[in-house]
Amino acid sequence: MSNQSMSILKKDYIYNLMLKGKREDGRTFDAIRNIDIRTNVIEKAEGSAWIKLGETEIVVGVKVQVGTPFPDSAGEGVIITSMELNPIASPDFEAGPPKENAIEMARVTDRGIRESGAIDLSKLCITEGEEVWMVFIDIHVLNNAGNIQDAASLGAIAALLSTTVPGKREGRGEDMPMPIRDMPVAITLVDIGGEMMVDPDLDEETVCDTRITIISNQDGSISGMQKSGDGALTEEQLLKAVSLACQKASELRETHLLNI
Repeated sequence: MSNQSMSILKKDYIYNLMLKGKREDGRTFDAIRNIDIRTNVIEKAEGSAWIKLGETEIVVGVKVQVGTPFPDSAGEGVIITSMELNPIASPDFEAGPPKENAIEMARVTDRGIRESGAIDLSKLCITEGEEVWMVFIDIHVLNNAGNIQDAASLGAIAALLSTTVPGKREGRGEDMPMPIRDMPVAITLVDIGGEMMVDPDLDEETVCDTRITIISNQDGSISGMQKSGDGALTEEQLLKAVSLACQKASELRETHLLNI
């Protein structure tokens, strides 16, 4: 049987389950898979986190070093986020330079951190216009079972919460914790047959018409939104998605981030 025939069968199966109010793994439409987070998992990094979302597994490392600020933000530190889709994580991932979807997911993660003001970048200035702390967030996907985006965003903020700025090592005064002032959390939903489902697994992601990622902050404001797929969302669907994303983000913050 061809991959296309398999895909049509899978789509029909997931769609028919949806009509009965069910999902393949037994979750309700608004349920997120089990999450496990551990921090300080990479000895040589300034901060790190391992995250498992269902069977999707990601490790995030944060490196902090002295560098030059951008000309348009002379008094602020720099954030650079990258993602690597390791071939061991999925037969669909190839070795070589980062592919378009990895760059896109890294950009969405970066935007959530940047637009929320999660890091107080002014506190990462050493000498205005000359020296600042540069924060490199490196995301490595170890296993793809769907919804890499949410795992990456959650892993990134968990790693940052565990990060120490290495003042002593770099001869720039004392060490200090990363100046975190917000915890943006990404929640992805997919539209399958008009129903919005939170935290899609790989099959749901493959067959959905539309996918939307909403990043919200601790006060419920939105710091990022990314839509993909050919389908369109109604205003009602979008409002429902935003409300659900903010609610779920608040729950994840409470259970997984506030105790780091």
